[in-house]
Amino acid sequence: MITPLEIQNKEFKKGIRGYKESEVDEFLDKIIIDYENLYKENIELKDKIAMLNEQIEKYENLEKTLNNTLVFAQSTAEEVSKNAQKKAELIIQEAEGKATKIIEDAKAKVSDIQKEYEEGKKQLHIFKTRFKTLLEAQLEAVMASCKEIVEDIEEVKELNEVEEDKEFDKVTLVKEAE
Repeated sequence: MITPLEIQNKEFKKGIRGYKESEVDEFLDKIIIDYENLYKENIELKDKIAMLNEQIEKYENLEKTLNNTLVFAQSTAEEVSKNAQKKAELIIQEAEGKATKIIEDAKAKVSDIQKEYEEGKKQLHIFKTRFKTLLEAQLEAVMASCKEIVEDIEEVKELNEVEEDKEFDKVTLVKEAE
């Protein structure tokens, strides 16, 4: 890519019936100014795109982390449920092997444990619901941010197209002026 400095330092050989040097210099000065502005803007847009890509990567990492957390929470919930069920079954088996008095005591214990199990189940359901709601809200926030980033990128593309149209119009005016 030609830099504005290269345009400024470009020297042309003089011919017998060449162009007027002052007009060429004046035209080159205009080109230098416009090209330097475009050059700087292009660098800024590249930096902005890089920054937006970094943000997208951060949000994708956040989404992965949230998904992993959800999987872990589901796994833990299943394990808690299985363990509670096993514990209740063991208590029932021990109670059946003992005498009438022991059976009555065991039935009371089983009843208490079942209440605890139901309460644990209720708490687990509440936890799942709250956690799911939190994750959905976070996912919506991530998606909204991604949408804004995509819109920003599209805006940048539109600005580039407008600048290209301006450049084409300048080139056309120059050709018509000749």
